[in-house]
Amino acid sequence: MKQLSWILLLFLGLGTAVQAAKVDTLKVFSEKMKRNIRVLVFVPDGDGKVPTLYLLHGYGGDERSWSGITDLKQMADDNHLLIVCPNGDRSWYWDSPLHPEVQFETFVSKELPAYIDAHYPTYARREGRAVTGFSMGGHGAMWNALRHPETFGAAGSTSGGLDIRPFPNNWEMQTQLGSPAEYPQNWENYTVYNSLDAFLGRQTALIIDCGYSDFFYQVNQNVHHRLRELNIAHDFYVRPGGHTGTYWANAIHYQVLFFVRHFREAGLEF
Repeated sequence: MKQLSWILLLFLGLGTAVQAAKVDTLKVFSEKMKRNIRVLVFVPDGDGKVPTLYLLHGYGGDERSWSGITDLKQMADDNHLLIVCPNGDRSWYWDSPLHPEVQFETFVSKELPAYIDAHYPTYARREGRAVTGFSMGGHGAMWNALRHPETFGAAGSTSGGLDIRPFPNNWEMQTQLGSPAEYPQNWENYTVYNSLDAFLGRQTALIIDCGYSDFFYQVNQNVHHRLRELNIAHDFYVRPGGHTGTYWANAIHYQVLFFVRHFREAGLEF
């Protein structure tokens, strides 16, 4: 009888576990790029509206990268968030001035949110959306947030390449912008560091972190100092660690807590 009761409890427990976040694998058409873009969406269990967290991957990754770093299904359920992971190719999440087929700023800040809001029970306003990412994705998150305040009310970066100019020969940035010698203005105009004053006068919640041993550490420090000079409120964290998945897996949980607090302070119920 005891064994039967134990089996019944185990069965019920398994039944409960099944009722967890689901993962939708999508192809979302970009009108501007004239092609489909792969996207993963982690949908929390439960009813009611939810805020949305957009997670951007780094150079060489794809829409599956964040899933390999942390348990996004558990994160979606624990925080009752819709988590959206688009494939950004190696675009740095710019609208490339040279390649019409690489227009990921428009996709991330306009086309994808419009699709997500039309198909999921989201809070379809800036207060209900946050964007963050690691490495190239950290740059992409901050770039899109500063250029599209109507879309994102919160933004973050982990180990982000927030100033591209010290790295002209790395990560195929010249493919999207041209060489610094031939297109010097692109390298000045398409870097987060030079555009931070766009956050002035806005209510955008910002969080930035980077490891002491990261090759992007100094540019993150520079961004922090520039934000202080501009008197733009932000959270800035540095911890031991390098440009690694281990660091990002730890950092994202702090950022999610930050975003959840922002959503609740904005009056969202979820």
